[in-house]
Order: sequence, then structure tokens, then C-alpha cells
Amino acid sequence: MSRSWIVMPVYNEAAVVGEVLRELRRTFPHVVCVDDGSSDDSARICAEAGAVVVQHPINLGQGAALQTGFEYALQDPDMDCVVTFDSDGQHRVVDAWDMVGRIRSGEAEVVLGSRFLDRRTQVSALKRLVLRTAAFFSRLSTGMDLSDAHNGLRAIDRGTLSRIRLTQNRMAHASEIVNQLADIQPRWVEHPVQIIYTDYSKSKGQSLLNGVNILAELFVK
Repeated sequence: MSRSWIVMPVYNEAAVVGEVLRELRRTFPHVVCVDDGSSDDSARICAEAGAVVVQHPINLGQGAALQTGFEYALQDPDMDCVVTFDSDGQHRVVDAWDMVGRIRSGEAEVVLGSRFLDRRTQVSALKRLVLRTAAFFSRLSTGMDLSDAHNGLRAIDRGTLSRIRLTQNRMAHASEIVNQLADIQPRWVEHPVQIIYTDYSKSKGQSLLNGVNILAELFVK
């Protein structure tokens, strides 16, 4: 019987990750949390919420955590796709479910979330500019006409996942995934998703300066 796995990087998310997992596992029972060297109780809370927990002894970064989660999910012979899902409450379970549905229907092998396909997500003008710039450079580099190249909500089928190998350990992995997809050339679509920006997620989130640094690292070499 085929099943999807949620791959969730976790770093010091003890305040919210338990509730995120409780909601998520009502729809997706198979979740692997990669605890990326947390110094709080994140790993224990994830395990108590019913997730499989794989731990990095030190903080390696989100890209490394995703790669560890991919390798774990690929060990399950019944896994047909994975969904990358943030641990801070920004993503909606219904969006993830709909994205998996588009893979299982045969429409696509990769479904990439976009916050810019509708008006539900409230994004500041400056953040929008950085994200749009990232998408522009991604389009130039890869030929993939994405509206949101740095969205962390993605569904990827098994065949494509087996060919992805992330080497950018930190936030530049988002562009690296797009670059590798351009090489693999799966059938892909974007899917409209809503990103929930809470005070908590904003306090934990990537700064605009880091967003600019991602662009510099990947495209200005």
C-alpha cells in the first residue's frame, strides 16, 4: 500500500511543533522529524506527538535536515511521495493534501507550493521584492518559470526524490532543489498555497538580508 511521508526539519521549535504535528498527523500519519541539533525539548515533543525522530548531533542547517529526511523516507519501499513541511506552523495541511493528490492523480511528479498564485498570503512589499527577485534569477538559471522559487512546501514523487542530493546545508538549498529539478526534468506544476505568518514564525524566520545572501551565493559567482 503506497503512502506519503512528511519530511520536517526541526530546530528549537518546542513551543509549537507539538501542536503542528498533532494537526498534521490527523491527515498524514507518517512523519519524520529531523531534529537538527536542537538545544530544547523539540526531539522529545516530536516523538511524543507520534513522529519518527532522526537527530543530528549538531546543527547542520535545513538543507542537511531535508536530505537526511529524504534518505529516511526512501528506506520505506511503500513510500510513493514526500512532502517537505515547516515545523513552525506556517504551512496548511489541506494544501499539502491537495498537492499529494495532484501527484497521485498522475498530473505531475513534483508539485511546488506558491504563495503568489492567489491573494491569500499577506507578504510585505520588501519580502515580496526579495522573493520575486529570487524567482527571476531562478528562471534565468534553470528555465523553470516559477512564481515562488523559495517556498518550503513541496510534494515530490519517489522517482524524482531518489535523484535529488542536497549539498547546500543551509537556506540556499531551496535554490539548489530547483536547480536539480531543472536537470532531472520531472513533470511539475505549481500549486496555490497560503503561508500563515504568525508572530512566532516571523521571529523564527529567515531575514530579508539572508534572502539577499542566498541570491548572492547562488547566482553571483
